[in-house]
Amino acid sequence: MVTPVPETPATALQAWLGVFAHKSFAVVWLASAVALVGISMYDTASGWLMTTLDLNPLNVSLVHAATTLPMFLFTLPAGALADIVDPRRLILYNSCAIVALIGLFAGIVSLGLESPGSLLLTTFLLSALWSVNAPAWLAILPSLVPKSDLPGAIAANGVAYNLSRAVGPVLGGAAIAHYGLSSPYWAFAAANGVVVAALLWWRAPAQETASLPAERLTGAVRTGIRHALNNRLFRATLVRTLAVYPFAAASWGLMPLIARGSGQGAQAYGLLVSMISAGALAGLVAQRYLRRVVDLDGMVMIGSIGAAAALGLFGGTHAFPLLAGACVCSGAAWVLVLTSLYMSAQNALPQWVRGRGLAIFLTVIFGAVAVSSAAWGQAAAQFGVDRALIAAAAGVLLAMPATRRWKLQNAEEIDLTPSLHYRLPQAAEEIGEDRGPVLVKIEYRIDPKNRDRFLSAIDELGEQRRRDGAFAWGVFEDMAAFGRFEEAYLIESWLELMHFRERVTKDDRVIEDEIRGLLTESPHIEFLVAAERPSLRHGTLGAPFGA
Repeated sequence: MVTPVPETPATALQAWLGVFAHKSFAVVWLASAVALVGISMYDTASGWLMTTLDLNPLNVSLVHAATTLPMFLFTLPAGALADIVDPRRLILYNSCAIVALIGLFAGIVSLGLESPGSLLLTTFLLSALWSVNAPAWLAILPSLVPKSDLPGAIAANGVAYNLSRAVGPVLGGAAIAHYGLSSPYWAFAAANGVVVAALLWWRAPAQETASLPAERLTGAVRTGIRHALNNRLFRATLVRTLAVYPFAAASWGLMPLIARGSGQGAQAYGLLVSMISAGALAGLVAQRYLRRVVDLDGMVMIGSIGAAAALGLFGGTHAFPLLAGACVCSGAAWVLVLTSLYMSAQNALPQWVRGRGLAIFLTVIFGAVAVSSAAWGQAAAQFGVDRALIAAAAGVLLAMPATRRWKLQNAEEIDLTPSLHYRLPQAAEEIGEDRGPVLVKIEYRIDPKNRDRFLSAIDELGEQRRRDGAFAWGVFEDMAAFGRFEEAYLIESWLELMHFRERVTKDDRVIEDEIRGLLTESPHIEFLVAAERPSLRHGTLGAPFGA
């Protein structure tokens, strides 16, 4: 859990510096940018190292597999960890582990003891640690900058990534040529040492001590998925993500072939990648001004049009100056779309589940890019690179009107701060935290003429219940007493019920107040816990009745 930075009036210098006027963000951003350059150097060195150890194409391709597989395996559990523990400490401990891991492997390479197996294992463990860090990095942003500067912070992180992809391979190659194969690994270890130093220097704003024990990891993951499935506002963000990224992935996956088609040689590829970074910088500046007059849906529309225009140019021309301009347009569009989607996700997610929600958001992006890149590669092989890129541009333009009804979430529309209006349920004896499931029953009595209004409101309340942790929910009408209804839902455990009752937001309470306004008497609430019974005697399970 993190404590947001309060809003303060900006001076003229701060307005000019933008997000970098916040000292804590500037220091942490610089450290993370150095670390990103380091991992880019690691990727370059590892690809080259594998070719010196084994020219088998399978082993060479396994380096990429060892990098991407942990993203799918660990990102969602990492999001749960970011919600359960202090994300700053999580990044700090992981960064220390990365320093130790890469330092050990650098020593192995220095002694000439490296092997394909040790390289693949190191790459897998490194990617796992970075996957665990990713949601935590996103989760600490509100502690580094005020909410109004979050889009700039997100865009700045994107620029750091693009710059690292442009600078890291060059530095990695130069380091290998001048100082030996182990030097990029030592540089990467030192880069993560910079992250450790920055996080030790930065102290997150003080936060309230949790009133309940932390959630269990497996339960937290299930609750996070359940919340994402039942949060309409967050689902809209995911739908809009899938309307852009599968098509934009065509240019990222086919960029080497786009560069080759220009006839300018291998050097052109590095220059085009650098132009994407330049476009991202331009997008960073542009979004600061655009968001003053355009909402998030408008920002994504502008970014989507820019992405479609870039894809059209990639597929419609081989002239290098036009391709460079398309790369600038693509980089700017990428920043506009990513910052807007991330802001919508942030705005739609309550604090208690934000790490998990952002992890799901990242997983959707990773999955969309990975699968779509391969699909566009296959399309290019079958129909040609130019036709594949034109088809991708058309896909972006067609997806825009198809997903218009899925509105992104602007900050001012809902209040997701905890309401904390529920009283703790009373129990006749102490109940174990893991005991469950728990059945909650609520009896309502209404005037039958308000039946339709009540059912509409209770359905919306049911979505809230499932979103906050109920794994089963229903409402039942008494046929012997019209106007009498019972709501029932199941929670996994007594501890989860305590967390459930702290997750209700002020926006959720509006629905409850609407329902209470329809009641003819106060609701009656019951909490029932699954009975603890002695184990059945061996052999009796399934025996005939009376045997």
